[in-house]
Amino acid sequence: MASKEEFQEQMKNGVVEYEEDTVREAAQGWLDGGYDPLEGIMDGLAAGMEIVGELYDKNEYFVPEVLMCADALYAGLAILRPHVPKKEDGINAQVVIGSIQGDVHDIGKNLVKMMFDVAGWDVHDLGRDVPLEKFVEEQLRTDSEVVAMSAMMTTTMLGMKKVIKMIKEKNPNVAIMLGGAPVTKDVANLFGADGYAESAGNAVSEGIKMIARLREMRNK
Repeated sequence: MASKEEFQEQMKNGVVEYEEDTVREAAQGWLDGGYDPLEGIMDGLAAGMEIVGELYDKNEYFVPEVLMCADALYAGLAILRPHVPKKEDGINAQVVIGSIQGDVHDIGKNLVKMMFDVAGWDVHDLGRDVPLEKFVEEQLRTDSEVVAMSAMMTTTMLGMKKVIKMIKEKNPNVAIMLGGAPVTKDVANLFGADGYAESAGNAVSEGIKMIARLREMRNK
């Protein structure tokens, strides 16, 4: 049987080389060896995704490769995540995520979703072309702390402002995060959002930086 370090390397390299089977086998081996599933996620899978981020920044990898790496990461996550103990009070943070009505682009949204998955959040993914009131309904139904919306066109972006108003009227404590190509920090502030992630291409680096920060916080 491989050692703990070997399983960790296999998960990390499997993500970078988008080899789902390698990642699956290493993740299962990690569990069978009795190692901490969260450590496997952070120092195996997420560490691999960080390298993918560097390759993306250097233009050695592009969105299609990143998505294949994401598939490999999910293959490992599916095995390890069910074994991560729930928070003490039994509540994990929750997020509602989707691309706004009229918008069928979801690459950036899917990458941001992946970051929430890695962080162990419960993700309620509404998909793309989501009717405005659906964000409100889903937030109320799940009592999620965060709602994340993306738009890739200026015409659809305006719908975000309406959703924010509708959600804040019902529940002022929800944090709302916006993203997508036409959205800027100023637009997010103007619309009354609480957070902002840059365009889809940028969501890759942004999201991967989020993973890096999660790992740093955990390793302190």
